[in-house]
Amino acid sequence: MRWVAALVVPALLSLGLTGCDAAGAGGEPVPGDVRTVVLDVHHSRFSLAELDVAVGETVRFVVRNADPIPHELIVGDLAVQDVHEKGTEAHHGDRPGEVSVGPGATAETTFTFRQAGRLFFGCHLPGHWAYGMQGSISVR
Repeated sequence: MRWVAALVVPALLSLGLTGCDAAGAGGEPVPGDVRTVVLDVHHSRFSLAELDVAVGETVRFVVRNADPIPHELIVGDLAVQDVHEKGTEAHHGDRPGEVSVGPGATAETTFTFRQAGRLFFGCHLPGHWAYGMQGSISVR
């Protein structure tokens, strides 16, 4: 079976199809596949303000911080965002959808979207959320 993968994977790559972008019939996520979303941070802003995902989809968030100050990424509903906005956690990374990223560094976290609705992502270092360092995620 390895020889099949050796033939098929290069062919898919040449067509621009990778495991991160694959979907089953009807566009639903394929179990086990992980989509990568890169969020660049510059001037305390994320490069992406909105994201659409499917129920059951797993996303690997790669956060590249070009700023000379630390940031974080928190994925969750408004209640989760509120807890972090009022909270005092100095570092994130132990829970899916939460990661701290130092100045000039890159960090990542993975999150699986289990139900339809609207979620949010943002940074809750002092003043960052209020400044607009946030985005929305539509889960359908």
